[in-house]
Amino acid sequence: MPTIQVLDSHVADLIAAGEVVERPASVVKELMENAIDAGASANTVKIAHGGMTYLRVTDDGKGIPADEVKTAFLRHATSKLRTEYDLEAIGTLGFRGEALAAIAAVSRVEILTRTAGEELGTSLSLEGGVYGPVEEAGCPLGTTMVVRDLFFNTPARLKFMKKDAAEGAAVFATAQRVALSHPEVSVKFIRDGKQEMLTPGDGQLQSAVYSVLGRELALGFRAVKSSGEDMTVSGFVSLPACCRGSRNWQFFFVNGRQVKSRLMMAALEEAYKNQKMVGRFPGCVLHLETKLNAVDVNVHPAKTEVKFGNERQVFSAVYHAVLSALEADRSHPKAELKNEVIPAFKAADTVTPNQTQIPISLHKESSSCGKTSSAASGTVKQPAPAPTVTQVHDSAYQPPKPAGSRPVSPAQPPRSFSYVHPITPRPAVSTPAPKDAPAKEIVHKVPAPVEKLSPAAQVQKPVQPTPAPAAEVPAAFVEKAPETAPAEHAPGPTLTETAPAWRLAGEVFNTYIIVEQGDTVFLIDKHAAHERMNFDRMKAAGYDPMAQSLLSPVVCRLDPSQRQVLLDHQQLLEEFGFEVDELGQDLAVRQAPFDVAVEEIPGTLEEIAQKLLTTGRADPAAARDELLHTMACKAAIKGGWKSSPQELERVAKAVMEGQVKYCPHGRPVAIELTRKELEKQFKRA
Repeated sequence: MPTIQVLDSHVADLIAAGEVVERPASVVKELMENAIDAGASANTVKIAHGGMTYLRVTDDGKGIPADEVKTAFLRHATSKLRTEYDLEAIGTLGFRGEALAAIAAVSRVEILTRTAGEELGTSLSLEGGVYGPVEEAGCPLGTTMVVRDLFFNTPARLKFMKKDAAEGAAVFATAQRVALSHPEVSVKFIRDGKQEMLTPGDGQLQSAVYSVLGRELALGFRAVKSSGEDMTVSGFVSLPACCRGSRNWQFFFVNGRQVKSRLMMAALEEAYKNQKMVGRFPGCVLHLETKLNAVDVNVHPAKTEVKFGNERQVFSAVYHAVLSALEADRSHPKAELKNEVIPAFKAADTVTPNQTQIPISLHKESSSCGKTSSAASGTVKQPAPAPTVTQVHDSAYQPPKPAGSRPVSPAQPPRSFSYVHPITPRPAVSTPAPKDAPAKEIVHKVPAPVEKLSPAAQVQKPVQPTPAPAAEVPAAFVEKAPETAPAEHAPGPTLTETAPAWRLAGEVFNTYIIVEQGDTVFLIDKHAAHERMNFDRMKAAGYDPMAQSLLSPVVCRLDPSQRQVLLDHQQLLEEFGFEVDELGQDLAVRQAPFDVAVEEIPGTLEEIAQKLLTTGRADPAAARDELLHTMACKAAIKGGWKSSPQELERVAKAVMEGQVKYCPHGRPVAIELTRKELEKQFKRA
């Protein structure tokens, strides 16, 4: 039997170092946090070969006195704790005194440091934890740490390192998180001689977000600012249309410390419930400030996990802060038309109807959600413009007239567009005007209309928008106004009390409502918007459906698992207006909600059964919401249906007043197209 003995100090140091130093990114994290604790206002990270052969961190902090340089590399030597009571309220990023000792044990380290009271600095070299001589050296105020040949004496750890590119990316990610955690510190990152990041260090979180995450992602964020109950939540969250395919863009900070918190993540994603698409995850940069004694940071060797004294309070604070920011936003995605493929026409030629390729991409308002988070992108085939819109200018060109279209006489001033409700098409014959004919002689003959236009299309009736209902926030959690974005990155026009009056201008494809407001045209998906209206109404009222008994039962044949789950949830089905019975191997539906057409009953029950199989047994509340999604969808106006002007105006009003922004599945209900974008297509801008 082997005897028990005390390990050699060098072996013990290598084992202890393995808990703190996992890879070059771990070294950068510890050194940058030490620099911030030392009061640095600038922090520069320079690496080569992924940080394995060369890594340097320079700061302009207080520095280390000459007589304490060697002591700093002893294990459990720290300037941040004095007594056991200091552990109850840790306000610094580092506190254990293990970082420098662990780094020195597995690498070759050089330190150059000077304090404000010293004329000359101090240099010291260590190799594998063995000290070299302490010497005087000229250097600026602050500390420079150079780490070479990481894990040169621990081949067991070295063989598990990844390629230089992967290790360098991890170091870069660490520098990004430090920059986001302390926007008052200017962070510069240089990899293999190339500068890849520089933050201004002006103390504005928005500046750090813009520098770290880039323009495309930063402009898809909205500010969050709430406080109460000894807690403050601030930062930025992405809009539902800008959610990503992973959680890599979620950054949480507690008292300036970057943490991995399942609690805060759950609160964030709960605030997006019924607003984002399935399989998409919101991005965020959220800072939680609370009392130091309300959080325990000494629960993980790398200090990346924390424990909260009151988890319910933290969850509520994050949830309501994010939800309030989302409900305060009234912007819409913007349709951007590309110019490079618009066909050029000859003014005097007669053009036959053809197909024009027009790429269309959706991005978020005047500030996009980023190229990778566009709601849709592709090439859409669409016929050449039909002359239901008349453009009057100094050219004699008349647009091609597809069969079945009908022109409208010019009634608007020059260089303007007039939008009308779609009416029953009639064949019309028109001859292009001569090449030299003046513009005023261009006249389209219009047959007498067979349908009356809605009042909204005949008269521009101002409608005063009303603010969206405020989120319910506990009295103890007082909402503050969100931070204002800089002017150069401010979002496009939003619906406020001073917003110009809007008018219903028509509908295309019996699916998309056209609304004109000032110099902006909104395209509204009537099905998605009406679905959201139904969902909000049903959820607020607890969904008390108007059920109707069927003259003859509808027989539904489902697979055994779906059939059984519906029979197990008959009480829930009754709440939604369904009454089902067993009929051999089938189900007989004897009662259904009035909103659901008879022919849609089998498909609706099949969809409900599938959702109950996936969510109902684990989370009844989630299952109820999923059923509400289904019922709201089945009761909504369908794309392709012909709707009355009153229906269209009711849906448009809900969208334009900010009551509806996203359908329950997270898809946007409206996109906007500015007059400038339209004029680009006609080479006016």
